[in-house]
Amino acid sequence: MFVRDYMTRHPVMAEPSMSIVEAQGIMAEMEVRHLPVVEAGKRLVGLVTRQTMRIPPTELASLNVWEITRFLSDLKLEDVMVKRANVVTTQPDVALEEAAQIMISNKVGCLPVLDDDVVIGIITEIDMMALLADLLGGNVPGVRATIRMPNRKGELAKVTGAVSEQGWGIYASGGVQTPKDPDHWDCVLKVRDVPKEDLLAVLKSIEGQEVIDVR
Repeated sequence: MFVRDYMTRHPVMAEPSMSIVEAQGIMAEMEVRHLPVVEAGKRLVGLVTRQTMRIPPTELASLNVWEITRFLSDLKLEDVMVKRANVVTTQPDVALEEAAQIMISNKVGCLPVLDDDVVIGIITEIDMMALLADLLGGNVPGVRATIRMPNRKGELAKVTGAVSEQGWGIYASGGVQTPKDPDHWDCVLKVRDVPKEDLLAVLKSIEGQEVIDVR
């Protein structure tokens, strides 16, 4: 899975000379929270978000309502955008887990996707959450189970083998190290067309593993 497969292609973009009032209207209408700012040829020069367009109250405290309106209408995206040098970006062929780690490390909610500095897409934290839901079968009916297993070779094969022996199909799965326990691994899987009680019985029969949850 790569960024190119899950990014929003041809995202809504804006020019540096656009007023923040107009940009806010576009973001509200299109229901987006990030706007890549581009120049000719869709080359990235900056990024604005709802947060970057918030004006500190201290800058408005001494102004009356008419002055505030004029002040806001005069502001352009180039005045408030994150400059290109400080925009965290990615490329279309980057693996999704790498892109997610980039977002986490830099504490950002989106990554413009560039091809030779040209904006070809954008991937956001919402895209990542939607992918996580899909990976774990969140939108498909079935029985979801969490199994805690020793962090050693062959343990996952026990689970998949036990399920396949029953003729059942695993259509979603994922795993993560058990919180604060490097010696164990928590595996989540979703199995279709099986009664919950039957799946629970099979999983409980696997030696050395613990069924944490079945629903």
